[in-house]
Amino acid sequence: MAVRAAGGRAAALLSGVAHRGSAPGLAGCWTGRIGAKRHLLSDEVVRLQEFQQRKLAVTHQIYGDRAHYFKKLDDKIKRNDLILKDELKLLLHLCQTPEHVEVAKKAIYRYHEENRNVAFGEFRFGPLFVRLCYELGLEDTAAELVRDKALKGFFSDSTSFNIVMDMMFMKGYYETALEVLMNMRKQGVHFNKDTFTLAFAVCYKLNSPESYRICTALLEESHVKGNLIPRIAYCFAVALALRQEDIENAKSVYSRIMNTDSKICLNLKVLILLKSGAEADLLALLTSSFVQDTLRFVKKPEFSQEVISVVQEGMGGSRPQMETALSRLQLAGQVTEPSLDHMLCHTPHSKRKPAALLDQRKTSRRTFRPLQSALLSE
Repeated sequence: MAVRAAGGRAAALLSGVAHRGSAPGLAGCWTGRIGAKRHLLSDEVVRLQEFQQRKLAVTHQIYGDRAHYFKKLDDKIKRNDLILKDELKLLLHLCQTPEHVEVAKKAIYRYHEENRNVAFGEFRFGPLFVRLCYELGLEDTAAELVRDKALKGFFSDSTSFNIVMDMMFMKGYYETALEVLMNMRKQGVHFNKDTFTLAFAVCYKLNSPESYRICTALLEESHVKGNLIPRIAYCFAVALALRQEDIENAKSVYSRIMNTDSKICLNLKVLILLKSGAEADLLALLTSSFVQDTLRFVKKPEFSQEVISVVQEGMGGSRPQMETALSRLQLAGQVTEPSLDHMLCHTPHSKRKPAALLDQRKTSRRTFRPLQSALLSE
């Protein structure tokens, strides 16, 4: 009964769409550089370079003019002929302009009309199309198609929706990103860890009571279902709770983070202690974080200048010990310029290891004997 009740509350809250709003307090901690637009998905998820390489390879394999293929497909669409899988795949790889994408859209609708009940394991065109939109900067087109009820089932994977939300987040279209999230839920597409990161980031950026309720409902539902929530997603949820002045919930969500050994978590903890009135604990944290310059190989805890400014405004003047601790951190270079918002909205680094320049294999895969190579012997 508890599980069903939690799911019901979450579904009720997630049925609405949040509107832009603001909350007082800690405003200085959430400012980012003007015009700084960052995406939240790693290169392994977007795979834009891989997609572009594939497009280049397909272009070199075709015979004749590119326009011939688009005219051929356009004629088939006008005749209402069947669009084959390989034809649509080729068409999407040949698109270079928004005009090409318009032809591709027509082909997608025609293809989906004839293939609504695709078998399991069939090729998925959703990620291919949204990567094309990503390349050409057509985020509105991608958002339009993933939300279209007539194409329900065509975008059956979480990657398609995640990339579209990432595009919207990068352009600052947070309301549209939330609408994409709602449509993803309505279509029954599975939420993965990237989805939760994007969802909480969008709610954090909207910073309204409604977006906060949506974020809280998603957290509640994910814990009931046992979904994996990344650390950065928790951090967005904590930051949103702080912006909404819900300190108790911010503390509760922060306590669920398994590993708090990061710059973002450290700055969030400072704000939580400050807003909770735990002056002694805050002073102890700042004092223990000081690292002398002589210890060069020790990782130094770093604090955002804006977070430190909030602490100074809140209690620095009334506590000489606090002022001393903050001054020591400043002199040690442990106070950095990036805002907390800038740290939260960072682009993940690629985890792929660069390929080795030379094959270091020294035994034969066929005979299992050492390779007698002049290059290896030198």
